[in-house]
Amino acid sequence: MRLISSLLAAGIASTALALPAAADPSTDTASSLVEQRSEMISDIAMSLWDWAEVGYQENRSSQLLQDQLAAEGFTIEAGVADIPTAFIAEYGSGEPVIAILAEMDALPGINQSASAVREPVENKHAGQACGHNLFGAGSVSAAVAIRHWLEDKDVTGTIRLYGTPAEEGGSGKVYMVRAGLFDDVDIALHWHPSDRNSAAASTSLANRSAKFRFSGQSAHAAGAPERGRSALDGVEAMNMMANMMHEHLPQDARMHYVITSGGEAPNVVPDFAEVFYYVRHPDPSGVEQIWARLENAARGAAMGTGTEVDWEVIHGNNPLLVNETLAKMMDGKLREFGGITYTAEEQQFAENIVSTFDDPRNELGSQEEVQPYDVSLGYGSTDVGDVSFAAPTVGLRTATWVPGTSAHSWQAVAASGMSIGEKGTELAAKTLTAAAIELYQNPDLVEAAWEEFEEKRGEDYEYKSLLGDREPPLDYRK
Repeated sequence: MRLISSLLAAGIASTALALPAAADPSTDTASSLVEQRSEMISDIAMSLWDWAEVGYQENRSSQLLQDQLAAEGFTIEAGVADIPTAFIAEYGSGEPVIAILAEMDALPGINQSASAVREPVENKHAGQACGHNLFGAGSVSAAVAIRHWLEDKDVTGTIRLYGTPAEEGGSGKVYMVRAGLFDDVDIALHWHPSDRNSAAASTSLANRSAKFRFSGQSAHAAGAPERGRSALDGVEAMNMMANMMHEHLPQDARMHYVITSGGEAPNVVPDFAEVFYYVRHPDPSGVEQIWARLENAARGAAMGTGTEVDWEVIHGNNPLLVNETLAKMMDGKLREFGGITYTAEEQQFAENIVSTFDDPRNELGSQEEVQPYDVSLGYGSTDVGDVSFAAPTVGLRTATWVPGTSAHSWQAVAASGMSIGEKGTELAAKTLTAAAIELYQNPDLVEAAWEEFEEKRGEDYEYKSLLGDREPPLDYRK
């Protein structure tokens, strides 16, 4: 039973603002707990950066996280939700149950050395362009720090780390939510690498993806073209119609694609072609509406080119459900720690990186600041969204990258593999630790977060996954 039920049964009244408790913990406590584990952050982050394992293939990465946690006394449950690289690590007992999310997967098709100039690594086919090596390292460090605080202070409560694979297009957390693994969680914490420090309440876009596969008839492209039915024609016809759809999409919607297979030789009419589509919208129903039009475009393309088409939904995420009660608390904790200061060497690295930008959104130097708190719509998508509909959820971003860096860029890979990335990770771990300590000590805050959560989610809410009832696509990156 969640902590909220116990509180209500005991007749404990919630406070209007649920202000953080004035007593311990202090920022010094969280700082000390995390700084003692700075070597752990570096070892994990750099190992995951070197390995750069893609979604559902994070075998070494997942095992390293599990080994580190097991060595610290956590109980490990591996292979949860029918995903070999997903796991749960738990320490403590009783309520509240606080979850920390840990991602680890890399992105295919982009790699870079830890250099401030473009320098791809030969024979390396993926890179940590979203900083999930840092995400995993920071979350594990925070979980271990909290575990020691629970023991040292003899506090009742459970800290639980969720090893969540395949965030990049694989929706690993969705399968974990669908399996009921968050049903007894009181609060879920997360963070993400960024080019800025912020705990602003930003939601995200719901999304769905699928691979559309066209089948045709092969033939000699010059000797017998009339006998061929090009599967690539089907893909191109679908793309043409989808591109015309862009003019008629809602302002906040997004749709993009990449052709993943289009034939091997120009003189062979391809009998197979594949295109991979993403659709995004602030509301899941908006995704469904656009998706129906996209499916009709695929059917029309097949009809017009004399081919056949089918498709496989690969992933789907709900939008983040913002919890301002928790976001304001997290913002306060982040401000207590402040921003990040570069060494002279890091400053030179950052200046060299900035020289590669055309129009950076943040200026160099802003890594020393915490951005103003606000509530906004973010245009990315994340499977954390599904977690946020299972339990009150809050996160933050820290400047692990040079200000102005875009996620999914070579500049993000570079900073994620050096000391700037590690400094941002340590800041995130400290903030997560301080937030968790606050939650263990302040039951009114937990109760207020649940009241906001239930009001926003609605009395009649029923969870619906945007990827349907499919099994995890364990080979989607192969």
